[in-house]
Amino acid sequence: MSLKTAVAAPFRQRGTDRMAESEFVVALSLDRNWFSPDQAKTLVDVAASEGLVERDDDDLVVAFDATHTDIPDGFTPGEEILQSRSTFERVLDAVVEAGIEKQTAVAGINALQSDIGVTLETAAIVYARSEGVDVEAIAADVREEL
Repeated sequence: MSLKTAVAAPFRQRGTDRMAESEFVVALSLDRNWFSPDQAKTLVDVAASEGLVERDDDDLVVAFDATHTDIPDGFTPGEEILQSRSTFERVLDAVVEAGIEKQTAVAGINALQSDIGVTLETAAIVYARSEGVDVEAIAADVREEL
């Protein structure tokens, strides 16, 4: 997932799991030239909403092990990661990242939705869990919204 990769890059570069939000914005906008400062601030909001970072006063704390996130040579994130994604999209990305083909996952989720008569988001979470993919953080967000 390119959002996770973009978030991990500044933390890996600094060798830390915590940094000032302003330092994070500078790393993405000036150091790497991936985004404008305003776009980098938007990325912080999206990453926080998806549970990738947590705000602690003026600091950001990465909520996953950034050291195990691969940042390919020449990686440049697209602007599409600045948009919030639906629960379904987030679960589908996690399933695909775990190695399941996207088409297979979508077919399985759709079949599950039809078979048990639940929402698409619920079917996606049940499917992910049945495949051994950890989506507990996403599921917790969905439960909180209810």
